[in-house]
Amino acid sequence: MKKIVLLAVALAAVWFWQRTSEGPAEVAAPPARGESAVRHDAIAIAHENQASGVQVMGAGEVTRILPDDHDGSRHQRFILALDSGLTVLVAHNIDLAPRIESLREGDSVSFNGVYEWNDQGGVVHWTHHDPDGRHEPGWLRHDDRIYQ
Repeated sequence: MKKIVLLAVALAAVWFWQRTSEGPAEVAAPPARGESAVRHDAIAIAHENQASGVQVMGAGEVTRILPDDHDGSRHQRFILALDSGLTVLVAHNIDLAPRIESLREGDSVSFNGVYEWNDQGGVVHWTHHDPDGRHEPGWLRHDDRIYQ
């Protein structure tokens, strides 16, 4: 029970910090190049506590490009290594947002999306706009271009 309360407090603090540091804008501006360690702590905390559904922002290096997932909505998939030592699968919906055509291993990608825990490091999805407007918009940044 104590662990759950600590997780809730930590996630609430991260959520509050994200909201207050972004100002009144509806969509957070993607971090500029070089701001790669922006919010990896939220992913590390969520991973340690096996939490899912956590809005996160950060950046990493592409270590592997996987084939697109064509089961249901199409997703461009790749693995990012984060500064924290974790790796996450990015599942970017290419039915709702443009794919990153020029993506290569070794590239840097910044992201804003939703983290889902798994024992391999986790998945970041919702890296796109929500056409229904019910979800915080996500994005990817690669080579100073934003994909949302």
